[in-house]
Amino acid sequence: MTEANDQKPKIIVDSDWKEEVRQEKEALDRETQEVGQAAGLPAPHLAEIVQMLVVQASIGFGGFQDPQSGERIPPQLPVAKHYIDLLELFQQKTVNNVDEEEKKLIEHTLHELRIAFVQMAGAGAAPTDKDKS
Repeated sequence: MTEANDQKPKIIVDSDWKEEVRQEKEALDRETQEVGQAAGLPAPHLAEIVQMLVVQASIGFGGFQDPQSGERIPPQLPVAKHYIDLLELFQQKTVNNVDEEEKKLIEHTLHELRIAFVQMAGAGAAPTDKDKS
């Protein structure tokens, strides 16, 4: 049995491996950032995440056309609500990690999406026969 153990590769950890990994990570971060800048991409910003959620909620409101068929995507309020809820979760999880401007952006966006949701939900409620009498 000792022969089998002797044949296993041994892991040798030198004292500088963490520093080497950190340097490699920094170099990769710099390289990735340079490639992004060369491609004309802006630096990542929290507003982009908010915008992605707004676009998805807007699709749920029926505000877009299907790119393949060209037909208008019908409203799907559960989809819109899901993305509004995701933005609210994002707000809760980042509460102590955003600056004042980012906080206002999230709050304002949530407010606007909720108003739009209520308006869409109210517009979709067709009057019943009882309401007409």
